[in-house]
Amino acid sequence: MPIYKTKNENFFKKWTPEMAYVLGFFTADGNMIKNKRGAHFIEFQSTDKEIIYKIRNALQSNLIIGEYQSRHKNHSKRYRLQIGSKKIFNDLIKLGMTPSKSLTIKLPTVPEKYFHHFVRGYFDGDGNVTISKYIRANRNNRRSTTIVSGFTSGSEKILKELHNKLKRLADILGGTLYYHLGYRLFFSVNDSLALYKFLYQETDSKLYLSRKKKIFEKYFRIR
Repeated sequence: MPIYKTKNENFFKKWTPEMAYVLGFFTADGNMIKNKRGAHFIEFQSTDKEIIYKIRNALQSNLIIGEYQSRHKNHSKRYRLQIGSKKIFNDLIKLGMTPSKSLTIKLPTVPEKYFHHFVRGYFDGDGNVTISKYIRANRNNRRSTTIVSGFTSGSEKILKELHNKLKRLADILGGTLYYHLGYRLFFSVNDSLALYKFLYQETDSKLYLSRKKKIFEKYFRIR
């Protein structure tokens, strides 16, 4: 007997913390496909297996997650969740998503109550955080530790809009937007710490990528 494939087709109709997070991740790493037969699909992709399974659970789905190993030796395995649903597809259109959106995507209109959930999802898709060491010449060449974070996108517009909103809602004072193989929004130490507090302010939320959260917390232990 075939297994009935489930998904919550009303997931994007009402704002919740889970919906805002998944929308943020989809804004970064989601795709929308309409094939020649008129079937509608959405899909999520990541090299982080953990987050694709969390998103599948949020969408109340039992669909199989595909695993794909690139032919390039240096590329990590990718995980993909693909959902066929014209209803979900159209709800995402209403929220500002489009097929082939990577260069044109704008910041969706997200209620402020849920904006940190949206940004956390977007960060887990297109965000980055790095700890590094450098030599401080004015302190007898001692090695110091620093942290930087930010976002990348093919769309300059979304990063400009995101930067302006973070400065208003997340106590972020600086940040630099520049172009290098794509647009990048860069935050130094103090703004990275403000970003951390904004992203993870609700400790009961399970929707986050552990790998990135742990990098912030490692910095707190060694600083």
